[in-house]
Amino acid sequence: MLLFAVACALFALTGSTTVCDHEIYLGGFPAGFVLETSTVEVVGMCEVMTDSGLKCPARESGLKTGDIVTDVNGNAVDSSESLTQALEGLKLAIITVERDSERLTFEVKPVKDVTSGKTRIGVLVRDSLSGVGTVTYIDKTAEKFASLGHPVTDSSGKLTKINGGTLYGCVIYDVKRGVRGTPGELKGAFESGKPIGEAALNSKCGVFGNLHREYNTNGLTRIELGGIDEVTPGKAKIYSTVSANKTMSYDISIVKVDKTNRENKNFVIKVDDKDLIDRTGGIVQGMSGSPIVQNGKLVGAVTHVFINDATRGYGIAIENMLNAY
Repeated sequence: MLLFAVACALFALTGSTTVCDHEIYLGGFPAGFVLETSTVEVVGMCEVMTDSGLKCPARESGLKTGDIVTDVNGNAVDSSESLTQALEGLKLAIITVERDSERLTFEVKPVKDVTSGKTRIGVLVRDSLSGVGTVTYIDKTAEKFASLGHPVTDSSGKLTKINGGTLYGCVIYDVKRGVRGTPGELKGAFESGKPIGEAALNSKCGVFGNLHREYNTNGLTRIELGGIDEVTPGKAKIYSTVSANKTMSYDISIVKVDKTNRENKNFVIKVDDKDLIDRTGGIVQGMSGSPIVQNGKLVGAVTHVFINDATRGYGIAIENMLNAY
């Protein structure tokens, strides 16, 4: 899933953005995220079949799962393909990695894989991320989308830089209920033939990008925006999809408003809706980005769930998302 992160993260306005005349449409529907990263992370080790038996040069040289490979013999690496190309034909590879904020260098002796004829070092790497999240709003005027309300991060909590990606339509087919100490999760099937847009930015305020040219907003609801100065503790609603393709509104309370929170935890919210609690336990992974509406205005998005209470979580003010992209 995309939502890593206790709390657990679930891809009249002020400031420089002026959006009063934009066509803003309410989200609340799920998306399948496929994000291309600019890093190559070691996610596992494997044995390579050679003429002299099974070998794993990477393990033997000291590489570890979680290492970020940055270059081979001085050549920058930013994808699994570029790593393969950099290793081809080498007898000795000087591999530089990032590990726990340190840059380390290892001498690795690649071997020839007899099954493919390729030069290998015995690592499994990842250069993309995928998961389920929620679209917050569509800006039809600017042909943009906003989602998640928080960044996609790596296992250490560091924001992941992306080299693009695609958001697809997604059908929710199951939900794992949230319980104390363990966040729940929406499970969805990507609709690869129904692209929503192209991801352009992963920021502290969420994942943003450009709408696909054929994306149709006819089924969405246009909505007015509300600044954080208008938000008060009290009743509100979130819009989310926790079953099939049906976006529904659910009752919540805004418990606290914090305009200046540096982590974009501008609201503390509590789920009051019995139907949502019965179905999911409260807020679950995959719901981040679910729009928060108070007095008929879009004021924010759900971002985190409290680990020890799935009915409570945080939200980001909508103006922070609007100003991000």
